[in-house]
Amino acid sequence: MNSANPHKARSSTRSKLTAAAVCALLGATGVLSSSAASASASRPRENGAALRTALRSDLSRYLTTRRKAEHISAVSLRVTFPGSKPGINVATGTTRYDGGAPVSTRALWQVGSNTKAFTAVILLQLEAEGKLSISDRIGKWLPQYPAWRDITIRQLLDMTSRIPDYLHQPAFATALAADLTTRFSAARLVSYVTGLPLGPRGYNYTNTDYILAQMIIERVTHDSYADQLTRRIITPLRLRSMCLAPYTCPAADTARMPAGYFFEAGAPPLLGKPMPRLALTWAQGAGGIVSSLRDMTTWDRDLYQGQVLPPRQQHQLEGLVSLATGKPIRRTTLADPAGYGLGVIQLTTRQTGTGWYYEGGTFGNRVMHLYFPRSGMLFVLAVNSAVDPAHDDLSNLAGSVYQALQKAGAVHAG
Repeated sequence: MNSANPHKARSSTRSKLTAAAVCALLGATGVLSSSAASASASRPRENGAALRTALRSDLSRYLTTRRKAEHISAVSLRVTFPGSKPGINVATGTTRYDGGAPVSTRALWQVGSNTKAFTAVILLQLEAEGKLSISDRIGKWLPQYPAWRDITIRQLLDMTSRIPDYLHQPAFATALAADLTTRFSAARLVSYVTGLPLGPRGYNYTNTDYILAQMIIERVTHDSYADQLTRRIITPLRLRSMCLAPYTCPAADTARMPAGYFFEAGAPPLLGKPMPRLALTWAQGAGGIVSSLRDMTTWDRDLYQGQVLPPRQQHQLEGLVSLATGKPIRRTTLADPAGYGLGVIQLTTRQTGTGWYYEGGTFGNRVMHLYFPRSGMLFVLAVNSAVDPAHDDLSNLAGSVYQALQKAGAVHAG
C-alpha cells in the first residue's frame, strides 16, 4: 500500500456499483421470468439434500473459476427460510490460499459495511427512547466539528452529508501501510477529512458518516460503541458468534477465521497477502463487525421483519434516497431500482420484485446478504479476499444461488 489510497474503489463505491450489478443479474432474462416463476411453483420441491448439492456445486464452480482472479480460497453460504424450516449451510475451499484446513460453515468473517445497519439501529433505538432525534444536527452532539454543524444525523445515515470519506485520503493510507495493526481512534479517522470541502449534493457513499454516527452514540450514552452494540443487539438476539473487532472479539476467534487476502490494484507490496484478522480499528461503526453467517442471517431477518425497532423507527430505517439521483423516494421501482435507506439498500427488479441487499467489504473479506420479502427467503455469501469492484463477481454467484433456490421452489413471484 502506498500513498495512493488502495481503498479508492472499495467501500465508498462498492455498494453503489454492486447494487447495479445485482439488479442487472437478478433481473436478467432467464434468471427468473414470470413464466419461470409460475413453472417453478408448479414443480414438486426438490428435497433438501438435492438443493444442498446444487448450492455446493455453485460455490465450487465459483471457487474454481474465480480462485485466481479474486485470490480466494474459501466461499461460504447460509440460506434461511421463514418459519421453522431449517436453514442450509454450505462452504467450500480451504482456510488459506496455499492450502490449510477445509473451511467450516461455522467460520467467522469480517462483514464490513453490513455493520452500518447496526449503527443506524442503535441511533434509532436511542430516538425511540427520547434521547435524541435523527433530525438533530451534528452541532448539537459534536460541536468540535463546526463546519458540519448543520448536517443532520439522518444525512449521516442516508449518505447525503457530503462529508468526504477518510478511506480516500492518502494520509490515512500511509498511516495504515506503515502498520496494518495500527489502532485508530474514531477522532483520528475523522481528522483525515476535517478541513476538506464538502462534496456535491445528493447521495455520496462515505464511511466518515458512520464514524461520526458512532461518536454521537458514545456522546449520548456516555458509553463505548462496542458496549452499546453488545447490550442492545448482540446479547438480546443471542448472537454468540458476533463481536466488534478487536474490542470485544476473543483472541481465539482468529482460529475460526479464514485468511483474508488483499487483492486490489495500487498496492503491490500487499497484493495477495493475508490481512490481520482482528485489526479493524480503521472500520469501527462503519465496518468493524466479525460474525458467523448464522448470526448474520439471524440479525438480518430480525432487522427486516421489524423485530429490533418500533414501527416508527422501522419506517425511518427504510426511508430511501435514490442511488441514481440522490433524492428521497418512497420506494424503488423498475425505473429507479436502487435506494439507500439508513444503512440498508433496497433493490427492485421485474423478476424478483422488491428486496433488500448489502455487500460489505474489508481489506480481506466480502460478505453479501439478500432478503426477499415475497418468499421470506434470505441468504448470505462470504469470500476471503478484497478486490477492485471491476473484478468482484460475487453478484454472479448470488444469481446462481437465486436460480438454484428458484428451481427448488423456494422463491415465489407475486
